[in-house]
Parts: sequence; C-alpha cells; structure tokens
Amino acid sequence: MLKYKKLIIALSIIPQIIGLKILVNFPNIVETVYSHGIYIGISKGMRYVFGWAPFSVGDILYTLLGLYVIRWFYLNRKRIIKDTKHWVLDVLSAISIGYFAFHLLWAFNYYRLPLHESLHIDSDYTTEELVNLTHQLIDKVNTLHLSLAANDSTKVVMPYSKSEILKMIPNGYNELAKKFPHLEYQPRSIKRSIYSLPLTYMGFSGYLNPFTNESQINGLAPSFKFPTTGSHEVAHQLGYAAENEANFIGSMAAMHHPNRYFNYSGFTFALRHCLYETYKRDTGIYEKLLENINTGVLKNYQEVRDFWDGYKNPTEPLFKATYNNFLKSNNQAGGIESYSYVVALLVNYHKNNPIE
Repeated sequence: MLKYKKLIIALSIIPQIIGLKILVNFPNIVETVYSHGIYIGISKGMRYVFGWAPFSVGDILYTLLGLYVIRWFYLNRKRIIKDTKHWVLDVLSAISIGYFAFHLLWAFNYYRLPLHESLHIDSDYTTEELVNLTHQLIDKVNTLHLSLAANDSTKVVMPYSKSEILKMIPNGYNELAKKFPHLEYQPRSIKRSIYSLPLTYMGFSGYLNPFTNESQINGLAPSFKFPTTGSHEVAHQLGYAAENEANFIGSMAAMHHPNRYFNYSGFTFALRHCLYETYKRDTGIYEKLLENINTGVLKNYQEVRDFWDGYKNPTEPLFKATYNNFLKSNNQAGGIESYSYVVALLVNYHKNNPIE
C-alpha cells in the first residue's frame, strides 16, 4: 500500500507540470484568486510565524535539509543498484512534494497578470521617452547627492548600520501603500542571510525563501545597496515573483521612503537601469548623459562594481546561468537581465507621475 502511495505522489509531478502549462493562459484568475487572495493569507501567516526570530529560520532549515539529504543518499547508496526502482520512486516523491509546496506557498505568483496591465500602463516606450526620464532622474539624483555628500565629488556614505537599514525598509512601503493599498507590508520579516559569503561568490544580493517567506539579504553587500535590495526582496514577499517587477516596486518603495538616504539609493537604482538601456540604444546619448552626473554618484556606482569584482570567480557564471534558466522555466522569458521591461515600467509610470 505504501509503495502505491509513493508511486501516486511521484507521478503527481506530471499533472502538476501540465497544470502549470495550462495556468499560464489564465493570469487574471491567478491574480484574483491566488495573488490577491490565498497568497496574502499564506505570506502573512508565515511572516508572523518566522518573522519574529532575529536569525534566518529558512537558512537553518536549508542547512538541516541539506545534511539530511546527504545522510539519506549515503545510507541508501547501495539501493541505487540493488533496488533502483524504489530508490528512484523515493527521490521523485520528495521532488514532487517539494515542487507542490514551492508553488502553493509562493511560486504561483510567476503566473499572475503582468504588472504593466495591473497598473494600466504601456509596455513599450520610445528612446525619446527614455532619455526624458533619464534627464529627470539625473536631476533628482544630483540634488539628493548634494544634500547628503560634502561636495559633488564625494560619494554618499550611509550613516546607518545594516541592521538599522533593514528595520527602516517597511517605512517605504507604508508610504507606497497610501497610493497602492495592496502593497501594505506587515509584519516584517527581513534578515541577513547566514550564507552571505556563498551568496556573494554566486553573485546574488539576496533571495526570498518561499518556504518561510523570509527576505534574505546578503549581509556583505555595500550599505548603499541595502535599501533597494531589501525593498526588492519585500516585493517578492508581497507576491511579485518576476525579478523585473520586484526591481520596479523595490525602487519605488525606496524612492517614496521618508528618508533621503533611501531616496538616493532608490533613484540611483532606477537611473542605473535607464542609463544601461540608453547605452544599448545609443552610446552617443549615453556618453552625454553621463557627463551630467555628479562625480560622487559615479563613485557610488563604482563602489558597488568594485565589491562584486572582488568576488568574481569561475563558478559565478554557472550559478547565474542556472538561475536564469530557472526563471525562464517559470514563465519569465527575459530571465535575470530583463532591464528593458523594468525601464518600460519606470518610463510609462512616470509619464503620468513626473519626478518631483
């Protein structure tokens, strides 16, 4: 009887995959029933359960799971040959259960309505519109920079500890929720990952644990990036699974934050994306735009590049490629580097909401 149950569980991954292929055609249902319904209860519930802990519960669970898996494979190593069928059945059953839990607890959000449709804005833009927004961002960033740095050639230094920054992140969402109530964020569950060093070598600033709904932040990353990285992971917690959409919402939360250092981090984040897209479209315009940016701002950008360059290694592209393929297999055709769509959201949103 137990063997039949395992067989059913193992084979259930097939209808799960087929179901997801069908679900991709019904984003409105996912948006209404799951993302704005079932998931809200799941995510809040898990943040209440795990958010109070000062450490990453999810990282510890991953550690214990990893040790258990290694032990299981060691103890069952001889079954690979002697009892191959049931060994495979055990492995597939575990994968099937994990796959189901992953989607139920969070990943159905990959199949929700695209954000530009939810915001009722366009998904395309012209180079002229891009350059216009980039000019606005440069003016805003330069103004913020001069209010925070000693002069236009000095980089901005965060006056807060990383722990303080993480505690301040929800304030940006409190402001954003005044216009978009569904972005209300409570309770808080944002933590530094105990695996910050491996994350750095892999090239990642953070991640969301879908099984505990904890935002995991790379604690080694420069403080300058903490406001946007933390806000990005909170966007994932709120159900925005796509990286490009989380980038947009995270930058918006930082830009609306009552603290100017957060504003600076958010606006420079948006500016970097717009500059990159401008570079791809017209390098001449890009070079001219670059001349208008305060030297201190460029030093902040360089600070981040120097940090990541210091940890470059042969395995990083492999991890990035693996994650990129993972995203593409989960209804994210653009993968990691979906800059164009992030910029499309920024450009088209600010057509009706000019930067002040």
